Amino acid sequence: MTDQGKKSLMDVDAHIAELKEALLHNAECGTTHYNLAVALLGKQEYVEAEKELHDAIDCSPTLAEAYVLLGGICLQRKDLEGCYRFNQRAVKARAGFAEGYGNMAFVLLQLVDGKDPKEDEEKMDKAIKNLKKAIIHNKNFVQAYTTLGTAYFMKGLVREGIKANLEAINVHPEFPVAHNNLSVAYLELGEFDKAIKHCDIAVELGFEVAQELIDELAPHRKP
Repeated sequence: MTDQGKKSLMDVDAHIAELKEALLHNAECGTTHYNLAVALLGKQEYVEAEKELHDAIDCSPTLAEAYVLLGGICLQRKDLEGCYRFNQRAVKARAGFAEGYGNMAFVLLQLVDGKDPKEDEEKMDKAIKNLKKAIIHNKNFVQAYTTLGTAYFMKGLVREGIKANLEAINVHPEFPVAHNNLSVAYLELGEFDKAIKHCDIAVELGFEVAQELIDELAPHRKP
């Protein structure tokens, strides 16, 4: 570990010690429990962080961010249903909490497994509904636009998916995921110049574009 890394770790440990000391004097402060959980997650101390998040919610039931982090811990354990439930509680705790709607949509799309086409369609439609809510509450939520694009692509609605990703780069022109998604979509439509343009931008922004996409576009590049 570098000297800088050691210093950073010492700073985190000192911050954790300060937060624990604060809780000795005010154990009912949900924000302090939450901040301690964030610091513990930074050290990948998931069990202790999870306990602090539950304590945070007990003290402050409307602390939506705590539910989202608990959902993140579930996701890390590959517990998609648990992740969904905690994000559902997040939007109930705070109306209009965009991140919770976005996370629920992400989980729903992960649960599309091809076993039951009707159920899959319902999950995709529900994901789209949640993503639209997320965008209503936060028009700059760039990840919501790209996830919405993915949901449309999964339904075979390529033009709608393109529109969603164009909205993403309107919010954040250097968001590489959106450029990659646009490249894939334009290739599918046979609009090769646009596909090449967005592929190259994604690469320039450091995105690891699939080799298959690069190879498919290669014959369409102008000498």
